[in-house]
Amino acid sequence: MSPSSHEGGIRVPGHRIRRFTRTALTALAALPLLLTAACTGGGATAAGTADGPVHITFWSALRGSQEVVDAYNRSQRRIHVDFQQIPAGNQGGYAKLSNAARAGNAPDVATLEYPQVPGFAIDGVARDITPLVGERLRKKLLPQALALTTFEGRTFSVPLDVEPMVFLYRHDLFSKHDIAVPRTWAQFEAAARKIKRAAPGSRIATFPTDGGTQLSAWAWQAGARWFDTSDGTWTVSMTDEPTRKVAAYWQRLIDRELVFLNSVDTQEGSAQVGRGEVFGKLAGAWDAGGTMSSQPGQKGRWRVAPMPRWDLEHPRVGTHGGSTFAVTKDSRHPKEAMDFIEWQVSSPEALKARLASGISSQYPAATGLVPVARKAMDTSYFAGQDIYSLFRREAGHISGQWKWGPRMTATLRIVQDRLARVGEGQGTVLDALRAGQRATMPDLESLGLNVREGSR
Repeated sequence: MSPSSHEGGIRVPGHRIRRFTRTALTALAALPLLLTAACTGGGATAAGTADGPVHITFWSALRGSQEVVDAYNRSQRRIHVDFQQIPAGNQGGYAKLSNAARAGNAPDVATLEYPQVPGFAIDGVARDITPLVGERLRKKLLPQALALTTFEGRTFSVPLDVEPMVFLYRHDLFSKHDIAVPRTWAQFEAAARKIKRAAPGSRIATFPTDGGTQLSAWAWQAGARWFDTSDGTWTVSMTDEPTRKVAAYWQRLIDRELVFLNSVDTQEGSAQVGRGEVFGKLAGAWDAGGTMSSQPGQKGRWRVAPMPRWDLEHPRVGTHGGSTFAVTKDSRHPKEAMDFIEWQVSSPEALKARLASGISSQYPAATGLVPVARKAMDTSYFAGQDIYSLFRREAGHISGQWKWGPRMTATLRIVQDRLARVGEGQGTVLDALRAGQRATMPDLESLGLNVREGSR
């Protein structure tokens, strides 16, 4: 993610960097996103104009977005959404959004994944929409999801879905070798040893060398706090005690060759699953639908279980995936933009339109939509298992202490570059995390934030 050209403690051509010594949110407060600006914007109202509906623009890489826009435009005449499909974030979508914001022509509504929300807020691209997010909408959203887009009471985007980590597993393979599905990480390691002995060419799962977000979620579950702003400073601790425990655990599994070690979002990773060499997948709830789409021939063989726990009595999980919608600072019609966002995240008609585009198992942040998602899911792939009831329980265990950093795209890229080296026999998982922390410090300092490095 490239730096913004906007002011507010951020590097601006011809301006000196100024360092914030106030709270982390004060950095956000210094953005050109004042509450009054969020309440105004061109003078338009939801009633439209005498010349026709108010037009707003929407950029997204999410599948089904065109169907959602068409359904919304048919549902009323006050607002018309003009949609543009853009590449997914890591394929250039975020750079396109940043460049458009620099030029002053960002869309009214943009899709942001959770890790990118703080960065686009600090850059001044995502508008402070606190006054526009009404109590009715807030009550519909899972609190843990909304907390990931809200900083000290100020909201910068609205969640569409939230994806608790789960364990997708081949029921037939576990049964064939009489191996119990693990409930704890200790049991997971024991099961991994049994699988390696019983089926030497197979492994219980893959440690993804392209999986910075999975590693984040595992650390999150263990109680890590990579970024903390509780004392008015951005403290970066990507190697704190919980993270070290997670890194040591996976390093042991890697060293003992109990897991595959390679990229998962590649032909190789897909082929391993297709050949039945992977007994399970640790991923967000969305990957249940992803597996259905990518492995249709394995229908009836998969089930879903909670991700293994460190502590069965106090279960908690992190998330892997999920999208939100932001109103940008360039929007001249923020109220109309919020009308569309609220409809998109909380209307049954919107979810039905999105699901009509293909298989999906995303868990809605507006939990009242779970029955709609459940009804659309062909559970025969999972032998009739009610996976959405499991998703609901796991979503309730999402730990609320996690905060994403302001430059997660860059941070996770460094981590993944080093994880790829681990796959080549160079370095360790902990080395990758240390490299991510070292690279993050100057990035945050360049934003003019008050930064402190925690554990190393």
